[in-house]
Amino acid sequence: MWAFVASQFDLLSWAGFLGCTAYFAYPKEGFKGLVVTIATIMSGVIWALAIIYGSQLFNDSAIFGYAVTGVIAFVMCVQAKSTLLAYIPGTFIGACTIFAAQGHLTQTIPSLILGILFGYSMKMSGLWIAN
Repeated sequence: MWAFVASQFDLLSWAGFLGCTAYFAYPKEGFKGLVVTIATIMSGVIWALAIIYGSQLFNDSAIFGYAVTGVIAFVMCVQAKSTLLAYIPGTFIGACTIFAAQGHLTQTIPSLILGILFGYSMKMSGLWIAN
């Protein structure tokens, strides 16, 4: 079903699967799991953009790009002190998806969010059927 929806709206099916997987991997289900997964995935998107654009500030210095990546990756872990952003794998999934999609935000962000929503709806409908 997701692959069909993705193809109809020119979305990235693989990015949607990552969003869905991120929701299922978060240890808490329900609305809290949905909110935390979306928040961490989107924070990862923002951090990836910071790495991409921050690394371009000094085009001639690969070392500067490595340093930017290291500092931001550290901050991505530190943000887990916030309850809303405590799901570190979600943050890295969001960032890695942006890197893999080469920064194409108009396809990647909706794909991730819809994938998370598909994961949420699959989990909730499965629980409803089981009860």
